[in-house]
Amino acid sequence: MIEIEIDGQKIEVTPGSMIIEAVDSACLKNSKIPRFCYHKKLSIAANCRMCLVEVEKAPKPLPACATPVTPGMKVFTQSVKAIDAQKSVMEFLLINHPLDCPICDQGGACELQDISMEYGQDFSRYDEPKRSVKDENLGSLISTDMTRCIQCTRCVRFGQEVAGVRELGTIGRGDRMEIGTYLKSHAMKSELSGNIIDLCPVGALTSKPFRFRARAWELDQAESIAAHDGIGSNLYVQTLRGKIMRVVPRENEQANETWISDRDRFSYQGLYSEDRLTVPMIKQDNQWIETDWTSALDFAVKKLKAIREIHGAHEIAAIASPNSTLEEFYLLQKFMRGIGSQHIDHRIHESDSSDQNQMPFYPSLGLPISALQEQEIIVIIGSHIHHEHPLIAHRIRKAFLQGAKILCINPIDFEFAFECKDKIIASPQKMLERLAQQNLFEKYLTGVNKISILLGALALNHPEASKIRFYVQQLADKHQATVGYLYEGCNNAGAWIAGCIPHRGSSGEIISSSGYSAYQAIQAKLKAYILLNMEPDLDLVNSEIAMKALREAECVIALSAYKPKSLLDCADVILPVALFAENSGTYVNLDGQFQSFNTVVPLQGESRPAWKILRVLGNFFQLNHFDYVTSESICDEIRNLFKNKITHKIQKFPVPVETRHCLVSTLQRITEWSIYRADALVRRGEALQKSVTSEAVCIKVNKNTALKYDLNKIKLEIKIDERIADDCVWIPAGFEESVLLDKCFDEIKLSAHHD
Repeated sequence: MIEIEIDGQKIEVTPGSMIIEAVDSACLKNSKIPRFCYHKKLSIAANCRMCLVEVEKAPKPLPACATPVTPGMKVFTQSVKAIDAQKSVMEFLLINHPLDCPICDQGGACELQDISMEYGQDFSRYDEPKRSVKDENLGSLISTDMTRCIQCTRCVRFGQEVAGVRELGTIGRGDRMEIGTYLKSHAMKSELSGNIIDLCPVGALTSKPFRFRARAWELDQAESIAAHDGIGSNLYVQTLRGKIMRVVPRENEQANETWISDRDRFSYQGLYSEDRLTVPMIKQDNQWIETDWTSALDFAVKKLKAIREIHGAHEIAAIASPNSTLEEFYLLQKFMRGIGSQHIDHRIHESDSSDQNQMPFYPSLGLPISALQEQEIIVIIGSHIHHEHPLIAHRIRKAFLQGAKILCINPIDFEFAFECKDKIIASPQKMLERLAQQNLFEKYLTGVNKISILLGALALNHPEASKIRFYVQQLADKHQATVGYLYEGCNNAGAWIAGCIPHRGSSGEIISSSGYSAYQAIQAKLKAYILLNMEPDLDLVNSEIAMKALREAECVIALSAYKPKSLLDCADVILPVALFAENSGTYVNLDGQFQSFNTVVPLQGESRPAWKILRVLGNFFQLNHFDYVTSESICDEIRNLFKNKITHKIQKFPVPVETRHCLVSTLQRITEWSIYRADALVRRGEALQKSVTSEAVCIKVNKNTALKYDLNKIKLEIKIDERIADDCVWIPAGFEESVLLDKCFDEIKLSAHHD
């Protein structure tokens, strides 16, 4: 540490830090430095010059963001020399600014507006014509008013340094400099693009869905947690008269830092979808009718009791979305076990859970989220990491920039925002065969201390996922590496902790007579199903088989915020539940951190929090201890059970039988739930569905595979994509157009078609 003096106050600072960092960290009462281009998460540009300060013995004011501290340095932030310099810079910045605050969305929350109140003047000496800049079309998420731009380059640096996608840049020089895309009308593709809205210190970049909807001072703001990713991104939800207007990041260095994904920022639009369910509905004489809660619950309970009495409780299964809250998971499994069934699960995309008894108490990253960027080697297995976990991908990029080697094995050569030192692109079956050889990336892993192996959705949803986990754990043990499970959904860890799995209770104890997994329950074609927060045709693995089982069941009770066609087709009762921001509850992230949140906006219509509905169902069945008054009381009960259970230790996985070899004469399907088709809420985010990042439903194969199988004769849209492994067909899930296709990740049979 070295000692410097700021405005007469002596402080100790880290050598090499800049003056602006020293002032910010010291939190001195009477010292402040205005800034526009500086941001603590971005590199130093020093191009706005608003942070000029006086430094003893310096001939002129120096930029505080680009001047390193030295021992004995004396800095003056409030001297006449410093203030005059800052006022002069402000005068230049306002020369071409349109001063259109009355119609600007940034008005009331604008750094330029705030700083100009203190350092600006109420008149201008500039009487020449102001310049005008053509607006950029950046897509459906970001609105532009580029005449307001002051060329701080925060947005440019964010794309280069954080998102890893160089989509924006500076064009021209001097007073003709502009920020924009090199290719005009080029929409931004980064799944983190919305963060440039928060970074922009003026109103040049604003939220397109929010545009002209409200003024900043009209909005109420409440804290919440993201409902789409496993890191538990911290959010602020901004509302006007009980309706969500904006979602912005809340700083949490251990989770999301100062960023959020576009999925978390814009999916709130799904709350106001046209097919939102606001009253209970029951099906009578094959006709849907709206009813009251008492009638709907009575109808559901009578059906369940009848099935239990006639067929037994083992004919009833419950399947929940991994985006449900901890409290909902807990009461759902408590209700199911209370009525005598162990068929309870949240793993809606998985087909192989044969090794579930050997899994840890809950799946985690294997190390703190913030520690991921400190790893020396990161091995990615079966993951489109940027789409599954955008902010985990950001941490991996930070590790890469610090010298880490990134290795991957995938069925598709995905475009990453970092370079892979080595990669293997192979079909899902050949991926398994390569892992079985136990010499994967041997030359890179030997002798390295910090190694993290990450299993993504394409590995965890593999039809032989248990074998993948076995071989990966062997690899990890061999090289003393950590294994991280990157499950889809925001609360998979919470589901395991709450006991929303067929083989363990809420305190982690093994169930002697394990129930069916979600996949097994569908295959078994049971008499009754309870569905929580899901659309079965778009969410469940092998949706055609799932829909057939649900249609043939005697009773299907859906707790849903929507009334999609699939539920209207197969359900008997649909009970309207609360969505993100309408509910209180808890999510558990990949670190095992419990993060609770409160209700932000009122419930719509007659909808109710799912935990309250489950509590009432428990009372109808006269189950013990279903008298909860608040979600907090449920969470407290779970925490007491959770004590001393925190562990990342994995039991020894059973040795798998010999891996079958994929026949060269067959095609294998690659199934992926695209980033904006992952759950019911995000599927209804209108702006997200219009963004260029949103995948279109189609078939993708590489050129060799298309020629080999003569696929050009198939009367479906086929796109040639050289990133796809040989003998593979990429067909996304989560779309109505792909619902009728058969098993995920399985062989595809070709048949001749005659006109």
